Amino acid sequence: MKTYRYTEKKDTRSGFGAGLAELGRTNPNVVALCADLIGSLKMNQFIDENPERFFQIGIAEANMMGIAAGLTIGGKIPFTGTFANFSTGRVYDQIRQSIAYSNKNVKICASHAGLTLGEDGATHQILEDIGLMKMLPGMVVINTCDYNQTKAATIAIADYEGPVYLRFGRPAVPVFMPEDQVFEIGKAIQLQEGSDVTIVATGHLVWEALEAAKGLNEKGISAEVINIHTIKPLDDKAILESVAKTGCIVTAEEHNFLGGLGESVARVLALNDPTPQEFVATDDTFGESGTPAQLMDKYGLNSTAIIDKALKVIGRK
Repeated sequence: MKTYRYTEKKDTRSGFGAGLAELGRTNPNVVALCADLIGSLKMNQFIDENPERFFQIGIAEANMMGIAAGLTIGGKIPFTGTFANFSTGRVYDQIRQSIAYSNKNVKICASHAGLTLGEDGATHQILEDIGLMKMLPGMVVINTCDYNQTKAATIAIADYEGPVYLRFGRPAVPVFMPEDQVFEIGKAIQLQEGSDVTIVATGHLVWEALEAAKGLNEKGISAEVINIHTIKPLDDKAILESVAKTGCIVTAEEHNFLGGLGESVARVLALNDPTPQEFVATDDTFGESGTPAQLMDKYGLNSTAIIDKALKVIGRK
């Protein structure tokens, strides 16, 4: 069993900031827009080094999306920045009509996603955004797991032609992915081989999946762990090859079970290889105020919940 360790914790939004700063030095077409949340999105370094390529739009997110769409016509690659709730739910019409419909090359970068926004509560947390965005034709949807992967994804999406939704978070989480990784859109990463159950996870739940695999190993159960950083396009091949070995699967995400990674995986299985599946996700509910750790525990988004669902799905084989 492969063991993953970490020496530090860092927030994934800082990975976005570091990636954006690097793009500022290497790609002159990259521009950044923000809706009055520069510090929260860690965009300061990009702005300091490229003040002429930054646009502060203020608390006018719909306007930000329209401006970003317009900038692509002149060959620019706009990266928009605000909270995930304001990046999707508040501006869905503008994204659909101005960006997705005409396949504009806009990178919608969304911080503070999911329950781990924490104390700001249900009005600022969003657990529906992956579903909203993956339903848009042509929209790539990415949800990264740690600082290093977020930085790599930020850099990689600048080379992709078309709209992208990049989702990341607020809390400091373990940094365990390689610093020098090459991020490949739509290519899942097998973190650990196993034979008894497949665990596919995305975002903050990837580390919890690795912790769950350790707990299952102590029970004599071999878990295969796959990091699904790209929800759309989904790596169907990796999922199907894994369940062909294990015969069952658990999906884990910081999102509503309706419309998220789990439903995308269920569709792949239903069409190709019907397989017992269990979901670790929120159960059609809004969040509430609390620390990220308290909320993840209360809503069953942790390694303990993954272990419980793994034992349940193995019993269904």
